[in-house]
Amino acid sequence: MSSVAVLTQESFAEHRSGLKDTEITGGVPEDEAYIPTYLEAFPPLPDKGAPGERSGEPAGAWSKIRPIKASVITQVFHVPLEERRYKDNSQFGEGEEAKVCLDIMQKTGAHIELSLAKDQGLSIMVTGKLDSVMKARKEIVARLQTQASATVVIPKEHHRFVIGKNGEKLQELELKTATKIAIPRPDDPNTNIRITGTKEGIEKARHEILLISAEQDKRAVERLSLEKAFHPFIAGAYNRLVQELSQETGARISIPPPSLLKEEIVITGEKEAVAMAIARIRAIYEEKKRKTTTISVEVKKSQHKYIVGPKGNTLHEIMESTGVSVEMPPLDSGSETIILRGEPDKLGPALTQVYAKAKSVMVVEVTAPAWLHRFIIGKKGQNISRITQQLPKVHIEFTDGEERISLEGPTEEVEQAQAQIQEIIKDLMARMDYTEINIDQRFHRHLIGKNGANINRIKEQYKVSVRIPQDSDRCGLVRIEGDPQGVQLARRELVDMAQRMENERTKDLIIEQKFHRTIIGQKGEKIKEVRDKFPEVIINFPDQSQKSDIVQLRGPKNEVEKCAKFLQKLLVELIESSYSISVPIFKQFHKNIIGKGGANIKKIREETNTKIDLPTENSDSEMIVITGKKSNCEAARDRILAIQRDLANLKETEVTIPAKLHNSLIGSKGCLVRSVMEECGGVHIHFPAEGSGVDKVTIRGPAGEVERARRQLLQLAEEKQVNNFSVELQAKPEYHKFLIGRGGANIRRVRDRTGARIIFPSPDEPEQERITIVGREEAVRLAQKELETLIKNLEDVIEDSMVVDPRHHRHFVCRRGQVLRELAEEYGGVAVSFPRTGTHSDCITLKGARECVDAAKRRIQEIIQDLESQVSVEVVVPQRFHRAVMGPKGCRIQQITREHEVQIKFPEREESASMTHYTFIINPFLITVISNSLHLKTTLVNFLCYEILLQSCLLCTAQDACPVENGSTSPEADSVPRKCDIITVTGRVEKCEQARAALLALVPVTVDVEVPYDLHRYIIGQKGSGIRKMMEDYEVNIWVPQPEQQSDVIKVTGQEASVERARQALLDRVRELQAEQEDRALRSYKVTLSVDPKYHPKIIGRKGAVISQIRKDHDVNVQFPDKGDEQQDVIVIWGYERNVEEAKAAIEQMVAALQEMVSEDVRLDHRVHARVIGARGKAIRKLMEEFKVDIRFPQPGSEDPDKVTVTGLPENVDKAIDHLLNLEEEYMLTVTETETLAAYMKPPSRVVGVGGGDEESRGPAKGFVVRDAPWNVSGSKVVTDSYSELISIGSEMIALASVRL
Repeated sequence: MSSVAVLTQESFAEHRSGLKDTEITGGVPEDEAYIPTYLEAFPPLPDKGAPGERSGEPAGAWSKIRPIKASVITQVFHVPLEERRYKDNSQFGEGEEAKVCLDIMQKTGAHIELSLAKDQGLSIMVTGKLDSVMKARKEIVARLQTQASATVVIPKEHHRFVIGKNGEKLQELELKTATKIAIPRPDDPNTNIRITGTKEGIEKARHEILLISAEQDKRAVERLSLEKAFHPFIAGAYNRLVQELSQETGARISIPPPSLLKEEIVITGEKEAVAMAIARIRAIYEEKKRKTTTISVEVKKSQHKYIVGPKGNTLHEIMESTGVSVEMPPLDSGSETIILRGEPDKLGPALTQVYAKAKSVMVVEVTAPAWLHRFIIGKKGQNISRITQQLPKVHIEFTDGEERISLEGPTEEVEQAQAQIQEIIKDLMARMDYTEINIDQRFHRHLIGKNGANINRIKEQYKVSVRIPQDSDRCGLVRIEGDPQGVQLARRELVDMAQRMENERTKDLIIEQKFHRTIIGQKGEKIKEVRDKFPEVIINFPDQSQKSDIVQLRGPKNEVEKCAKFLQKLLVELIESSYSISVPIFKQFHKNIIGKGGANIKKIREETNTKIDLPTENSDSEMIVITGKKSNCEAARDRILAIQRDLANLKETEVTIPAKLHNSLIGSKGCLVRSVMEECGGVHIHFPAEGSGVDKVTIRGPAGEVERARRQLLQLAEEKQVNNFSVELQAKPEYHKFLIGRGGANIRRVRDRTGARIIFPSPDEPEQERITIVGREEAVRLAQKELETLIKNLEDVIEDSMVVDPRHHRHFVCRRGQVLRELAEEYGGVAVSFPRTGTHSDCITLKGARECVDAAKRRIQEIIQDLESQVSVEVVVPQRFHRAVMGPKGCRIQQITREHEVQIKFPEREESASMTHYTFIINPFLITVISNSLHLKTTLVNFLCYEILLQSCLLCTAQDACPVENGSTSPEADSVPRKCDIITVTGRVEKCEQARAALLALVPVTVDVEVPYDLHRYIIGQKGSGIRKMMEDYEVNIWVPQPEQQSDVIKVTGQEASVERARQALLDRVRELQAEQEDRALRSYKVTLSVDPKYHPKIIGRKGAVISQIRKDHDVNVQFPDKGDEQQDVIVIWGYERNVEEAKAAIEQMVAALQEMVSEDVRLDHRVHARVIGARGKAIRKLMEEFKVDIRFPQPGSEDPDKVTVTGLPENVDKAIDHLLNLEEEYMLTVTETETLAAYMKPPSRVVGVGGGDEESRGPAKGFVVRDAPWNVSGSKVVTDSYSELISIGSEMIALASVRL
């Protein structure tokens, strides 16, 4: 540890000044009469926060340094639980609230700290500059607190006063109240001002706006239309006349500027003041109109600006001296005519002044090299600004690329400016130089460096300016300007850099593109670390679109090699961590693997350090892919399989099959094992990795299917060992379904008869015509023969016909021929042709393989029999329940149609004729949407209209959500049912009845739940999130009454079981909220305590330690008065009553102890204070802790530097004082000895001999001498007459000390 002592100029000056009048004898110079002590010459730094020291008090010589007051403020405010936008406390400090606060801190620069109160409210502390804190507070209120809104109506003409100049008033009002205030545009007739924010902020803003409006109600606005030519006479020279009018009348007068071609003068203010001002203005106007005349003169356009002068000052001068108004033509006009308007006798002098001003300006040019212009201007224009401030009437203009500077202004000032600029040019030419070097443009960006690092270093180091052309300039010329020596040094370094870059080495690394993004990292963080590690190496990754694996390194040879090795090592680690395995998990368990809000999958990912990818929801795949290190992947797989085992009654078994047979059992692209899995109910069969040598094969799935799959695998393995034989057949893909048969019946018969296994290609295989037969040779040959016969028969195409009643034709051809497509797929591509509509023919044609045609005819007959046996049943359900019966996206109706094999037709909605009506016909295979107006049909796959309509099932209106209690009919239902209420069910009689019962069971019921009105907003939640979640969880509609109704009844509509569960959940939520309210009420107990403000710092403690402990121990809040409060002695405590009383007693006990304390002064010689305090106050802190007292030392420069104050209990104070006096006595001995020794150790003075310049007569240089320095030997009595003797004595003492040791 090291310390730095500083001898300030002030202390040294005081030291010298205190010695000037002292008489010194013996030839000793005046400045050697007094030797300062070490502490006087080198005052110690003030101790940081030592106990017992009052904060803010200066220490030692540092008291002369005035502390700088911080411009930082802190605001603390509270957001109650009910107004919090994000209420999820499970991730407090990491969730949305933390992200919002981070974003606000980045935007405003303020520091924000969040803490969670006991009542689950948010305590927010904002620290920073005033404007930053105000902006941050507004953002926090808008984004973390729920927002309310209100409107306030004030007259349209008052809106601009709320906005203020450039919107400043509105911005100030928004910051002050932390609200958002929307004021309608001027062209909008609406007068409502909308305020959005917290309730408190809205009330404040509303009050302020009404105050502004009330103030403006007292004011009047008048507009006078007077000729533009007479406006200058009303305004007066320098606008003094109009200002005097405003002051005299109290009205505000607005005269349009000369550049605005507007004749209207606006007067605002109190009504009497406005009337008075109008009268005065009209009087001036009438007088000037009567007395004035005009003359016109021609002046060159280039001289007009001299007549106008800067900011029109010259025109005002002429007006002031002559009373004549000078009217100038617009600058964009070509006219040179100037009109003078005034009294006839004043026009002559005014005209003279106009001509004088026109000719009062001269223009000169100064020659200077173009590259020198920016140095003449100076950094941020400081050189030119200095000239223009001294000579404000001179205009200086620089022209890019030209070696001239134009000066324009009054003759005398132009000459002065010219002389000053020439002086600057002369000075710059003497000390500035430039050079140009040609460097290949491809090296320019490397010269500049990342973010300009290289070029900025060169500029700073050599104090030069370097100009590198843009890439678009296609120029290699680099220009260096500045000090001649710096220019040459910078030139040499740039040339060296360019040569070095020419000699650089480039190396290509082959890294698979899939690893590029991982090496680069998110937002380039990882590659930045690599570049920082090898700053001289440039690493270039190919663009993703190039599909290239080449990563290019460029830089010095050694660094490139090191970087290449580092990247290769990184690549090896990436390859190790890119191991991937696929785990088959039944689709229905994927959501359990993911967990609520992704909790399960996130936990597995974090704990195993793997990447886990699940298939999309609409995908048929069951594979979950795990990527990472091999051991981690296996651990993640085991955990996922464990979740599946826990959820389902699954069995897992292992079967031993020699590893050499695994590939043959899996088959080409897994076709053989896939056929086993499909046949055995979708079991999962997992073979060990190839080359592992493991014989265990794992089978997982339902118990019966697992056993079946195990037997088939063992049978296949046995066949492979005994006689593994296979053949391939070719058959058109459209024949495959017919060959397989319904539910695999055909192919199962072949397999049972022959014992061979027949494998058909999967949809994603390229060879769709290939059928593979495996097994024993005789079995395979037999199966091959049967299949070839079947295929041959299928290729025997015939054409046949059959009779079908025309009334059934529509069933086959509707829905884009869905039934016909199914027939073709199932029966080997048979083509069925129906007669055209309107031909009244009952004959249909079938064309295809003979067996396929026969099978298709039988199937058509079955369909016709089903159609003829169908009946239609009408189910009366009020139309308002139809959406609820359908369910989300029609899922409930689809389930009924599948289970009962019926068609369900919903009626058209009872709406106005202009609306488009939709009819929904639903059967197990298809949902058709028919638009009466558009005649639109679409299949289940593409029924967008239906899906859009059903998306709103859960968003019923209040009318829809409030049906008659428990599905009972309304009075109107007692009459004939309406057509729009009748749902038609078509199918077999028994199926229709079952479907009818299922439909009626879906009709929702409604129950009333009593919920106190004041709890409704908590039930609804932020932006309706609470009520929406409850509706989704329980599949019900919940209707909350409007606020103005003040009703306690909440209606719940849905299926009876769901309604009961939702009702119970609502009641549970009510009990929970009531408990929170009761707890909040209990916590609001408050007491006040009167304590003398002088004890407050002690109660608070150092850095709030004491009061924080009280708050923590008693679970209370303690509030001390602010500086500006009237009652400075009042401390407020609130919380639970018992805790508050205990905290109050604890504080009173502290105060009682503090009141018993006494303060006594003791005199200690100021020379021992530093020893008593110790290094960094360590000694005095220890002493105060030992005696339990507070010790205060005097400030430097105090009247009584020896007075020390001790505060504490009487007996402790006495003991501490005795100890201090003992220390003083001990330390004073050392101080006396040190001062005596220092007096003798002073080196001899430098006295010039009689001969004048005799060097030998001079003593050695004394340097700067201090007393009580750490290097002085305490208690030494040795007296030396020379510096060399002192050195020798010191050496002897060191030697003596070493012998003793």
